[in-house]
Amino acid sequence: GDLRAATLVRPAPSAPELSGARATWRLPERAAVLSGLLPAQTSLEYALLDAVTQQEKDELVYQYLQKVDGWEQDLAVPEFPEGLEWLNTEEPLSIYKDLCGKVVVLDFFTYCCINCIHVLPDLHALERRFSDKDGLLIVGVHSAKFPNEKVLDNIKSAVLRYNITHPVVNDADASLWQELEVSCWPTLVILGPRGNLLFPLIGEGHRDKLFSYTSIALKYYKDRGQIRDGKIGIKLFKESLPPSPLLFPGKVAVDHATGRLVVADTGHHRILVIQKNGRIQSSIGGPNPGRKDGMFPESSFNSPQGVAIADNVIYVADTENHLIRKTDLEAEKVTTVAGVGIQGTDTEGGEEGDKQPISSPWDVALGTSGSEVQRNDILWIAMAGTHQIWALLLDSGTLPKKSDLKKGTCIRFAGSGNEENRNNAYPHKAGFAQPSGLALASEEPWSCLFVADSESSTVRTVSLRDGAVKHLVGGERDPMNLFAFGDVDGAGINAKLQHPLGVAWDEERQVLYVADSYNHKIKVVDPKTKGCTTLAGTGDASDASSSFAESAFNEPGGLCIGESGRLLYVADTNNHQIKVMDLEARTVSVLPVCKSDSAVVDGSFPREKQKTVPKVPKSAAHIGLPPVTVHPGQALQLRLKLQLPPGAKLTEGAPSCWFLEAEGNEWLLQEQTPSGDIENISNQPAISLQIPTHCLSLEAVVSVVVFLYYCSADSSACMMKGVVFRQPLQITSTQPACAAPVELAYAF
Repeated sequence: GDLRAATLVRPAPSAPELSGARATWRLPERAAVLSGLLPAQTSLEYALLDAVTQQEKDELVYQYLQKVDGWEQDLAVPEFPEGLEWLNTEEPLSIYKDLCGKVVVLDFFTYCCINCIHVLPDLHALERRFSDKDGLLIVGVHSAKFPNEKVLDNIKSAVLRYNITHPVVNDADASLWQELEVSCWPTLVILGPRGNLLFPLIGEGHRDKLFSYTSIALKYYKDRGQIRDGKIGIKLFKESLPPSPLLFPGKVAVDHATGRLVVADTGHHRILVIQKNGRIQSSIGGPNPGRKDGMFPESSFNSPQGVAIADNVIYVADTENHLIRKTDLEAEKVTTVAGVGIQGTDTEGGEEGDKQPISSPWDVALGTSGSEVQRNDILWIAMAGTHQIWALLLDSGTLPKKSDLKKGTCIRFAGSGNEENRNNAYPHKAGFAQPSGLALASEEPWSCLFVADSESSTVRTVSLRDGAVKHLVGGERDPMNLFAFGDVDGAGINAKLQHPLGVAWDEERQVLYVADSYNHKIKVVDPKTKGCTTLAGTGDASDASSSFAESAFNEPGGLCIGESGRLLYVADTNNHQIKVMDLEARTVSVLPVCKSDSAVVDGSFPREKQKTVPKVPKSAAHIGLPPVTVHPGQALQLRLKLQLPPGAKLTEGAPSCWFLEAEGNEWLLQEQTPSGDIENISNQPAISLQIPTHCLSLEAVVSVVVFLYYCSADSSACMMKGVVFRQPLQITSTQPACAAPVELAYAF
């Protein structure tokens, strides 16, 4: 029963009713539909529930393949229609030419859908395990929900934002979706080497089955000589991009004490603190994704979104790590305050924050609990992954209709967990659909949270007095219809939005600003009259800074009010900019983000390209270390203790560095920071090796390769030296006592 999917049946006027004929073993001559596999797959699913060992399960999948492969006639998937737009390939692909001889995973997705985003890490991991040389290829079939998602440029932005490196086809009319009778996002369809349907996987949360089915299908067809190892012409779209200081900034917040801005530089996986003039004061995390607490230089995030700042502390919705992080600007330290680092399915909560699994938090807002004193003791969370609003208690306090809660509690406040546009006086019976933006109006008569509920294309309110959830603008009355979107100014239900992602409350003017993301507009809502009107943006996905009427945005995702209500800052996500709207002069300008001397700004993707492993010098020492016992999920610390010859010093400006290698055990490095710089011999880096939760073998070897550039005491000679530390790992399921750091000591 736990089908976590956007279970929206896409309007398919021509889709026939399911008939009994589809449940036959011998196929009549007609196009394949997914339901043709249903009887065989249902038998397999039941048999897998009874199987105990992995060997039994693998054998059942192998027998299923023998049965399906032995049918008189293949369930043959239709060819990709001609004339479709493709990304990440040199030319359009054909199922029956280019993909012949491959096991293919078709990922039917739409880029706004949180469930589709949740499947991407599984697909990334599968691609790391098997390449097209092994006979596997993943193809994203983009089947849009919203009109805005049919536009190729917008899909390009999503491919970059989510680091999708496999081929993607823009099936804007959803022809393949309708031919196969796909019913929800995401759906994965595994094909055999003849374009024959093998398995559908509907919804998210099927990582083990995805790996099992594809690996056994590869073995099955390899045994029969049907797998070809030819390469597919991949041409990554991201490599054509110029570098920029921001990459898909998702959210922006203002520190009202100092006027500084906090920007979630989502595509660079980092948080920026920016002065009002655009100069970067601090850069925390990035440029690559990671999940590490600690001092600023070593901490990392994964596609952070929402940010809230008060008293020199930034709270971050670390979306793809499924965490809430606390960033202390005084201590220069990042800690985790909620989440366990893997996607949770709990829809009630109540545990202490760092023990409570959460799912894709998208925005955060600071607020006050039931106490009379105004203090920031609650962090409200838009939990997009479970379609709910949660609260994290930053101090002991009370929530409406709840008894006292202790500090650190992380708990659901509103939303049943069902993906719906359902308003209700009882907060737990209400339903949201991927809430993605929050704004707090604590003053009377409002005393509410405003919620940008993206998939229902509405803005809703949640009362801070009793938790009642009410409609403000957009959508329609049927709580199950999540297709009531458009671009219409009007009042209440007559106004239409398209996937709004951000909201900001203007306390002075008593109005709410809305980032109407897929309409590329900023709108303003008067909560007294429920009137919703366009404030800025032409409606074209473009980039223009001018008057409100002539300015243009591209999927703006976040908003905040600054300068005592005079300015509205906009995270103009797909333009890679922060735009500044002057609410008095009614003009739009671009904040000129630039680095200060102390902050490093990386371009879009140069860091990944630069870091190719240099050739290890023949003179390099190879040091074998005694085996270390580790367990899945553990972080093993490797500490460099390198000693230069007396008087020698590192060569300034030369790239002394370390790299991780795991030849034959590349799965070990999937979630790692693979390299780093060595800038100071008196303060050498500690390398954190995160042992994956899914280990493919019980023994592995990781190597730390070090390159040092140094000059002799009299600077008469400068040299490059290397050393390779070889660390064997023995992986056990039992958790040993906390492992001591491994010292990597060597004197040059």
